[in-house]
Amino acid sequence: MRRASEATAELGPARYTWGGDEFLFVEIAEAMSLQAYFKVMSMATVLADQGLDGVVDVCPANASLLIRFDPDVLPGAELETAVRAIEADLRGRRHPAIRTRIVEVPVWYDDPFTAEVGARFREGYHQDPSGTDLDYAAKVNGLADAAEFIRRHHEQPWLVSMVGFVAGLPFLFQLVPQEDQLEVPKYLSPRTDTPKLTVGHGGCFGCIYSVRGAGGYQMFGVAAAPIFDPSQALEDFGDFMVFFRPGDLVRFRPVDEEEYRRIQDEVEAGTFRYRQAPVTFELEKALADPREYNRQIMEQLDGV
Repeated sequence: MRRASEATAELGPARYTWGGDEFLFVEIAEAMSLQAYFKVMSMATVLADQGLDGVVDVCPANASLLIRFDPDVLPGAELETAVRAIEADLRGRRHPAIRTRIVEVPVWYDDPFTAEVGARFREGYHQDPSGTDLDYAAKVNGLADAAEFIRRHHEQPWLVSMVGFVAGLPFLFQLVPQEDQLEVPKYLSPRTDTPKLTVGHGGCFGCIYSVRGAGGYQMFGVAAAPIFDPSQALEDFGDFMVFFRPGDLVRFRPVDEEEYRRIQDEVEAGTFRYRQAPVTFELEKALADPREYNRQIMEQLDGV
């Protein structure tokens, strides 16, 4: 597999465009990749650390970042010059890394809640009205059955590439070589209902629906604990009402109904805590031997 420094160099320079008077959009690449994402996160981190007066917010995404600024404090030309200097400086760094955390998310796969909603939105909405979303996902990925798809879904970690669209909703990118990516098209027509905390998938991206509402991703199960808590009642939400942050790593863990109900009781009692551990995620190691590196990353949760 290509070395990280070689792969990053192939990205080329970013494209800079403006969104009105207050936004600078920096497009690193047209498609999501680990190389593009590491460049996004590196630029966002350095810019945030510089603490430039006038920078209001820095929003990293899959292959781009959006910078909001106050033009009365920081002229746009000066901001662009500063960001281009960051990009140029990072181009010479060989071993990018992200200081982040890995979080274990318990999931009740093939649950009755998404099954009921899926049954209501088959005819006219779904590519294959005869089965379930899990059956369809297994079929389009050439897998034996839904059980094999579920195993493939949770046996390797996922990267939170961005958070948004709906408050607290994480977009998830599985950390496997491109040829092993799970890919499932979205519904032909969006549903008007999706259970809260549904674990979904569209294209090569997974997600967790933070609230109940419309949606078009295939539905595979429900997460057992909240990821968006406006009341900030749980300890994991002490700093912010949104749990996930860009750059987080996720290990899904299958649970049965009994454990799902037990976790629900802990959430209700205010005692639930996510299992999580700090990690330094290194691009070069991830590209050189992804499965071995994934194993090492997931082992960080053992004993927590």
